[in-house]
Formats: sequence, structure tokens, C-alpha cells
Amino acid sequence: MNREGVASKVPAVTLGFWILKIAATTLGETGGDTLSMTWNLGYLMSTAIFLSALLVLAALQIAAKRFRPFLYWATIIASTTAGTTLADFADRSLGIGYPGGSLLLLACLLTALGVWYRAEGSISVNTVNTPGVEAFYWVTITFSQTLGTALGDWVADAGLGYLGGALVFGAALAIIAAAYFWTKVSHVTLFWAAFILTRPLGATVGDFFDKPIAQGGLAISRPLASAIIAAFIFVCIVVFPQRAGVHPRAALQKRDE
Repeated sequence: MNREGVASKVPAVTLGFWILKIAATTLGETGGDTLSMTWNLGYLMSTAIFLSALLVLAALQIAAKRFRPFLYWATIIASTTAGTTLADFADRSLGIGYPGGSLLLLACLLTALGVWYRAEGSISVNTVNTPGVEAFYWVTITFSQTLGTALGDWVADAGLGYLGGALVFGAALAIIAAAYFWTKVSHVTLFWAAFILTRPLGATVGDFFDKPIAQGGLAISRPLASAIIAAFIFVCIVVFPQRAGVHPRAALQKRDE
């Protein structure tokens, strides 16, 4: 069977996908902060731990013969927790601040997308069905998660607060959704824009859960918040239909049969 006849190794982009993505990014914020702040492991050590987990899970995901929902979402969670601590390390420990960290991470993301497009001719997630393309996918995902964390912290600390930041990013996602349905803007471009923006939305929601009341949060402990969100994700994976996306050429072949 050729590569175009194989289903994608990532899930179809549905409403359930976006609900799970936002929940996973929220868990990434609370989970990452649990290790780096609550348990005082620091940003560098926490990043090493989460990156190690990400490398193992990504290798298992790439080696899998077909789409496996729990493995896929575990890898997404690992990428978003690694993104949380990596962004905090870039923003704070390197001393370049939120603007510098965001610009650095944006450059890394655009480079990853550019190299992927140059090598494969497409950056559509529906083409993720070979080890090489999947490697590009997970590198890009990790940079997008990290950039999203930096953007979320930047907006929240700029004076809008966590709830205000969540409203800003939620509104931006609503605009992207409207563009998807009512404009001819590339759906691939809109997907990556939405994927990036769900990360700061999750980051601000996660901070809203665990930050002190005096700072505009709900003061729920990070480990407890992480456990609640993890349970929610588990239920969503079971409840929402989980199916692999279809390679665009495979979809055309099926339609013509």
C-alpha cells in the first residue's frame, strides 16, 4: 500500500479534537507548574523530565502502525507540559522576557514549518502517515505549544489577567472559526493558527485555576487541578469518537471507487 492510501496517524480535526486539545494544554500548564514551582524542581530540570517523556512517547507514536487515541493524547500532553517549562525557562531563566521569548519561539516554529514544507511539499496534518512526516509534526507541535505558553503569559502579565487573557484568545479562536466557515483562507493555515492559540488559552485557564485569589485565580492546588483535568481528558477520549484523519489523496481515491 502506498503512503497516500494509508490513514493519517493523527486524529480527524473535529469539535471533540479541539475540546481535548484545550483540555490537554490546560493540563500542560498546571502539570508543568506542579513540577517546576510546587515541587521546586525548577524550569531546567522540569524541562529535561518532560522532554524525556516526550521523546519516549513520540518514538512510540511514530512506531505505532495506526492511530492510537490514548498514545496520541499522552504525547500531546507531554509536548504541552514540556512547552510550559521550556517557555518559562526561555522567558525567565534566560532573561529575555516574554517579548524576546515569544519572538525566539516564533522563529523556531516558522523554521520548523518551513523545513517541513520544503521537504514534503505540504504541512497539512492529514498527510501525517509516514515516520518522516510524523517527526516533522511532533517537532512543530512542540514549538507551537512552547510559543503558545509564552504568548499566554505575556498577555496575562500585560495587565489583562488570566481571565482577560482567556477571553482574548477565545475571541481570536472564534474569528479563526468564522474564517474557516465563511472565507477561502487556507484551512491548513487556519489549523495551525488555531493550534497555536489554543495553547495560550489553555495556559491562561490553567493559571486561572491555580493562581492565588489575590492574583485573580481560584487558588486550586496545581496537583489537584492537574488530576481533575487529566480525569476530564480520559473521559473525553472515551466519550468522543476517536478516528484517524484521512490522507487527502486517499479520500479522493475512496470517493472515486
